Amino acid sequence: MSELPKTFDPAEIEQRWYAHWEANGLFRPDRPGAEPWTIVNPPPNVTGSLHIGHALDNTLQDILARHARLKGKDALWVVGTDHAGIATQMVVERQMGLHQQKRTDFTREQFVEKVWAWKAESGGEITQQLRRLGCSMDWKNERFTMDEGFSKAVLKVFVDLYNEGLLYRDKRLVNWDPGLGTAISDLEVETREIAGKFWHLRYPLADGSGFISVATTRPETMLADMAVAVNPADERYQALIGKQVRLPITGRLIPIVADEHADPELGSGAVKITPGHDFNDFEVGRRAGIEARDMLNMLDAKAQVTQTSLGDIPADLLGLDRFEARQRIVKLLEEDGVLERVEDRTIQTPYGDRSGVVIEPWLTDQWYVDAATLAKPAIEAVRTGKIKIVPKTWEKTFFNWMENIQPWCVSRQLWWGHRIPAWFGPKKDEHGLVTDYVPQFQADGSYIVGPGDNVPFVAETWADARILATEFYGSQKAIVEGSYIGENADSVTLKRDDDVLDTWFSSALWPFATLGWPEDQPPFVPSEVEGHASNAAQGVSTSLDTNGEGAALQKAPFVLSEVEGHAKNASPGARASTSLSTNGEGGASRPQLHGRYPNDVLISGFDILFFWDARMMMQGLHFMKDVPFRTLYLHGLVRAADGQKMSKSKGNVVNPLGLIDTYGADALRFFMAAMESQGRDIKMDEKRVEGYRNFATKLWNAARFCQANGITASTTLEAPRADLAVNKWIIAETIQTVQAVDLALADYRFDGAANAIYQFAWSRFCDWYIELIKPLLGQMDAPATGPEADETRAVAGWVLDQILVLLHPFMPFITEELWSKTGARASELIVAKWPMADARSIDPEASKEIDWLIRLVSEVRAARTELNIAPGTRMPCHVRDAGAETQARIARQQAVIARLARIDIAEGEAPAGGAAQVVIDEATFVLPLAGVIDLDAERARLTKGIAAAEKERDALAGRLGNASFVERAKPEAVEKARADHAEKTAEAERLAAALARLG
Repeated sequence: MSELPKTFDPAEIEQRWYAHWEANGLFRPDRPGAEPWTIVNPPPNVTGSLHIGHALDNTLQDILARHARLKGKDALWVVGTDHAGIATQMVVERQMGLHQQKRTDFTREQFVEKVWAWKAESGGEITQQLRRLGCSMDWKNERFTMDEGFSKAVLKVFVDLYNEGLLYRDKRLVNWDPGLGTAISDLEVETREIAGKFWHLRYPLADGSGFISVATTRPETMLADMAVAVNPADERYQALIGKQVRLPITGRLIPIVADEHADPELGSGAVKITPGHDFNDFEVGRRAGIEARDMLNMLDAKAQVTQTSLGDIPADLLGLDRFEARQRIVKLLEEDGVLERVEDRTIQTPYGDRSGVVIEPWLTDQWYVDAATLAKPAIEAVRTGKIKIVPKTWEKTFFNWMENIQPWCVSRQLWWGHRIPAWFGPKKDEHGLVTDYVPQFQADGSYIVGPGDNVPFVAETWADARILATEFYGSQKAIVEGSYIGENADSVTLKRDDDVLDTWFSSALWPFATLGWPEDQPPFVPSEVEGHASNAAQGVSTSLDTNGEGAALQKAPFVLSEVEGHAKNASPGARASTSLSTNGEGGASRPQLHGRYPNDVLISGFDILFFWDARMMMQGLHFMKDVPFRTLYLHGLVRAADGQKMSKSKGNVVNPLGLIDTYGADALRFFMAAMESQGRDIKMDEKRVEGYRNFATKLWNAARFCQANGITASTTLEAPRADLAVNKWIIAETIQTVQAVDLALADYRFDGAANAIYQFAWSRFCDWYIELIKPLLGQMDAPATGPEADETRAVAGWVLDQILVLLHPFMPFITEELWSKTGARASELIVAKWPMADARSIDPEASKEIDWLIRLVSEVRAARTELNIAPGTRMPCHVRDAGAETQARIARQQAVIARLARIDIAEGEAPAGGAAQVVIDEATFVLPLAGVIDLDAERARLTKGIAAAEKERDALAGRLGNASFVERAKPEAVEKARADHAEKTAEAERLAAALARLG
């Protein structure tokens, strides 16, 4: 046992202990025969750095992981990072821009090499920051969504889904980000309110009999209008249904169609339909019989006006940016006399969350997953309790989204990521002859020979794709790979798809692909890890040579899959079974992947419930035939102190590393846990973080006291034998705290667990127990000896050990340091044993007596404080109406009462005159005040204080009773008024009680 320094220095302790834990493999699953326990971290972007949301998310995970180890489980916390396709490509392109370079100055392969080089040099920043937070992850097997083994899993999933008809090519509208030049998910679109216009236009009827009025917030899209819709029940327009209007500027004729999308109560009741540039219009167009391939697209990938297939857009509009085109088109409409009026309107406008550019609905060919089919088993799993969502209130949101889920667009027009494993070749006509290949409109806005209406060959490797192509075109044709699609007498050239997969497609496999699937290898084989690390360090991804993407418009049967039981030439409409695998009793199937799947729990922010959590459910249930995790815990957001969402633009972002530098990782972690209340948002409060740093210091000083008084490490897990009431009491308090923490963690009540151990350690142990046992321990220069002192030292050492173990998941650094310095240990604290909650060690009578003693001392101290009695003043105390039990307690605890309350129990009745009275149970403790304080002056002071508190209380009550204030004031102002009202109410009551005590 080495002496603890006087000063608690978090920085030195944190650095030293984390290095020790990691170097000695203490985060690794290495308990043969123990129950496996597994959690995976939401892989942060490789471009990222630790933000306050990461701090919350990973703190909660680490609490569960460390708790599982202490409970004797073989805990594995899978760690890794996500390749973050869009974000990473943006970072690298931005760096290239500093050197006046563009991505297109290089070949795809050269650019990808640059990304790998950046990843090797800078991509590990966030993993180092997670170490600073204290995350006990299995770093020996750190994964990356582009590493070799993971990439194999991604390829297999793509091919299998395609083989089963659950993944296909289709022409649909997507959210197109012109700034990034790629499709993005609905979930990556943020809607902002902006000041805009509502243009009312007159479309002339083709027969010259009049016109029909429409209104739009995007007049430029009228160049690609294909219909005008009216409600079939709208009597105003029934005679016009089926007629045509002549589109201004282009002169095209378009029909008037009946569709319930048109609302008779909105505007004129007639709606212009642009199916190639509006999601609602796309559906109207399909209902009107317009095929997606025939819908007009008037914008290129940069959102500039381009010629449609009909060639009717005036030349002076071509090449204009969409917003420049808007101004020009409005002017032309005004000149033509068809602009009725313009009104100001607040417009809900979609923006890309990364680029900040207005999103354009754009008609393109993309790869889609049949999410509706995959969602059904996930819905069933949550509904039947195979997956438990905590808090349960999120289930309604989950069901609503999953039951209305749309096809999932999984292709992205990027160079960084998993290339979609598809190659394209020319079609064959009905005579088996190769047809002309189709020019395809590409993401960069140009027309090139590409995979338009062509044949996709989907396979995990080029070699397998070539086999499929040979079967299709005939063995007399050589199959070669090139940059375009072509055919001549001797060979057919296949073009590999240029697109990559949506990042969320690969991360949806995280719970099982990180654990060795599909090879079913354990996730902790060093040779596997060394291979991954080697590839990452060299900036190499073998997957980049074996996958790609295509652009055919149909589901094709040409696939090659290694999945057992899948036919080589499966029908495009085939559907694999997606039901849950069971154990014959209706329960989930037995654990797979060496007991690591299903994972035990997933911790996630509610904001990625659909980005990631739901997609893991879908993919896990489909490929593993079992749920990916048994419990999904959704936590809230960390907000600024005033409740606003943190953002760089508002300047209210809090840097968790700065908080760690100032207060230590333990203090920040404990704040996160103590404030996390089942998914509710957390308000950042640096004062609370500082308070938990003070808590760590208090525990440090308590340990120093124990060390100085001969209190050392306990030698048993069970409580020592105790005869003294104070020791029986603290043992009971310890056991009840263990029970409270156990129950709270079982219910994922992180705040309940943290607050239970906080209150026990601070109040019960540090404040009361140490004060109560000081006389039993003697002085440092003259320590007490004998059975009572020995018992007390044994009990105190045992209690301190229990505190360190209970607190370790929340505050790992200080607890490990104190554990190591307070006695000889069999192991580090991180792998010690969790306390036993043995209720047989509880002595109810002893607990009642010490609780009574604490209440008495507390009430006497409060009375003295309220009456301004000097702390050192000793006072007589007369007791009235005390029963036999109270009298016995007074006799046993008289010395403690005298020392802690500064009162001497006196016999007989209290003298007449002013006195403070403290009632504890049936007894009244009377403290005569004559000669101690000026009673008249004290009454005057208290009366004045009561009046002032009541005046402020009533003023605040009046403000809160004003409906106008409550409805119109900022929420934080209303909340502050309520808090101030409660404070003044309590102050008035406290002062009134003090006045009453004067007698």
